[in-house]
Amino acid sequence: MWKKLLSKKRFYSIDNINVDSNEDFFRTSFHKDYDRLIFSNAFRRLAKKTQVHPLSKNDHVHNRLTHSLEVASVGRSLGLSAGKMLKDKGHDIDPYDIAYIIQTACLAHDIGNPPFGHAGEEVIKEWFKEHENQELLKSLSKEQHSDLQHLDGNAQSFRIVTQLENNLFSGGMNLSFATLGTLVKYPYSSSHCKMIGKSKFNYFHSEEEFFELLFTELGLKIGGGRYKRHPLSYLMEAADDICYGLLDLQDAIELKIISLDDVEPVFNLLCGEKLRQKVYSNSNCSDTQKVSRLVAKAMNELVLEAMVVFENKLEIIESENQPQDLIEFFLNDKLKQGILNAKKLASDKVFNETRKVELELGAYNIIETILDHLIRATYEFYNLEENEALSFRNKRVLALMGDNKPLKTQSLFEMYQRVVDYLVGMTDNHARHVANQLNGTGN
Repeated sequence: MWKKLLSKKRFYSIDNINVDSNEDFFRTSFHKDYDRLIFSNAFRRLAKKTQVHPLSKNDHVHNRLTHSLEVASVGRSLGLSAGKMLKDKGHDIDPYDIAYIIQTACLAHDIGNPPFGHAGEEVIKEWFKEHENQELLKSLSKEQHSDLQHLDGNAQSFRIVTQLENNLFSGGMNLSFATLGTLVKYPYSSSHCKMIGKSKFNYFHSEEEFFELLFTELGLKIGGGRYKRHPLSYLMEAADDICYGLLDLQDAIELKIISLDDVEPVFNLLCGEKLRQKVYSNSNCSDTQKVSRLVAKAMNELVLEAMVVFENKLEIIESENQPQDLIEFFLNDKLKQGILNAKKLASDKVFNETRKVELELGAYNIIETILDHLIRATYEFYNLEENEALSFRNKRVLALMGDNKPLKTQSLFEMYQRVVDYLVGMTDNHARHVANQLNGTGN
């Protein structure tokens, strides 16, 4: 089973899939995955994308890049522990391979997030829902409408690394199958969202053929269009949960959105009241420094607990009756409740903070402006008869897209996907700049 799960195959096209045998002791297949990710343009752009607080002027606040790097650090630790555990159980596994696989998946997990974070994601979904019955969208299939109306950063991340980045529509980054499988938290398409009443999914219908091939090769296809999660994806997810659950609060302290009193109950559970009191009583430390020390201790405790759960529940994680995540199986009730309380505090007090809401409303206008102009220009381009000329305005609008602009050989849906690819790839600042240009208010 684990031989398949750790596949070194790489995808270049449906007819060109090869095992990576070109390895050196200092640079394995999975190490190469990490390098391809960290040197990519898509990853570098995360430095100017919102984590929680849009367009923050405080340089200490997390952006998507710093968040991804921290998640990858936690993921590497979990990977080394998991690799040692699997090796001790008799599997022919190098623990460092597991560490690189999870670390790389962690780096890639947010690479498909649009500008302005989840607010940006919601605007895109709403735009396609609101325009569903307009002429420019009416001809799309039910599945195509579903992909656009449920647009999810997880599916876009999968599309970027397998289709768009580095080798356009020739395997993308050509990552190993093991790393790609670990990246997937929701192994189903957008059509499945309506069935389960949730909005998260991991592949668009345009990537369905490759997704089926990938999960079949990994031994994760169940049948009837259903797939299991890669066991290592649970550790990637745990690293993300641990980081954003705690570091969102750290940012909120830095921005003075919440106080030490607000997070006191959380750290009493995660670190113990005695340590929390000792840290709070240190008059030489700022509030941010105090919380940073407690976050470090809490993260260590949560990582150890996640690893215990992964080992104890490995059999069910490998089965067809997989759990939702690792946190639901935490044996330490204080740690389990502490991380859940941290997420709830962020939801109640941080995500609804006034300045954040104001900036997100601005994001609505920015993204709606871009979609209004680009989708309409694309629709005109699609309907052009041979030798007909595109209107001057729409010609200039599509010129903004550069290499992302649609091609006449593409279907209407494929053209719209390229618009979304272009929009999702923008940083917060670039999206604002493009919207200003389209509105005639730019410099």
